[in-house]
Amino acid sequence: MPSLDRKADEKPAIDPILTKVLDAVPFRLSTDDGINAARQRFRDLPRRPLHPELRVEDRTIEGPADPIGVRIYWPPTDPDRNPRGPAPPVVVYLHGGGFVVGDLDTHDGSSRQHAVGAGAVVVSVDYRLAPEHPYPAAVEDAWAATLWVAEHGAEIGADTTRIAVAGDSAGGTISAVIAQRARDDGGPALVFQLLWYPSTMWDPSLPSFTENATAPILDVKAVAAFSRWYAADIDLSDPPPGIAPGRAKNLAGVAPAYIGVAGHDPLRDDGIRYGQLLAAAGVPVEVHNAKTMVHGYLGYAGVVPAATAGLDRGLAALRDALRE
Repeated sequence: MPSLDRKADEKPAIDPILTKVLDAVPFRLSTDDGINAARQRFRDLPRRPLHPELRVEDRTIEGPADPIGVRIYWPPTDPDRNPRGPAPPVVVYLHGGGFVVGDLDTHDGSSRQHAVGAGAVVVSVDYRLAPEHPYPAAVEDAWAATLWVAEHGAEIGADTTRIAVAGDSAGGTISAVIAQRARDDGGPALVFQLLWYPSTMWDPSLPSFTENATAPILDVKAVAAFSRWYAADIDLSDPPPGIAPGRAKNLAGVAPAYIGVAGHDPLRDDGIRYGQLLAAAGVPVEVHNAKTMVHGYLGYAGVVPAATAGLDRGLAALRDALRE
């Protein structure tokens, strides 16, 4: 388990290949120009086509307020291609973007990577975004989608005895909340939670918030702005577990977890701390610190070898958990 007790001068520099990519295509999550500009900048990021061979289908499911868009990805070994084979497991994927930006298209590549890497059906969820729809809208949509997956496994050709949740950044946070809710509400039983650089503690006193205050991609100014938009009028000095799952009084019995964090990310120590709390509660957990990476490094997998290695490590843990 990585430790929170480390000095900034002991940390390796940002990966040199990633540095070149960031110099060539600079990007920073920011709210300075307003919500519409932030969303457009995120949509406009260059993205490589990935795994075009997959069968993919968009659907609309019933939500707690409005219909929810989902995009379903079948792995190359899905039952339609191999009717006699067992149904693959299923992953509910929740995209990142600070609870404010992001959609099915911005995370299409990541969803495809998870379907192939885990050998699973992936159901990506287009949950409602803040500030138009603050907490708990995103959580309620994610929970509705998780229940839909559990109830419609046969329809989508998935084995619903093997369900996992996965998500990056804000989606990792929501995934951790869903894992707790599945325990508290009597199911569906989740076999794993894959959390990529989540925000679980909502504790800006953690060392990485100071150490990485002006880090690439995500800085503490953006963290504060996105957090306020998502939480609305909720007191962030003591947020409820539905916002900050690391504040839950009891973590025992939630699904085993893999938490991927990045060395040059304000949220690094947040993920590490949640891993420590899960371990203390008896939950099997692996925390991996990609020391030369930045927040959002999944987006550079396939281009930056260190990012690819980080993605592959988490997907291997997910795949192993879904096979058990």
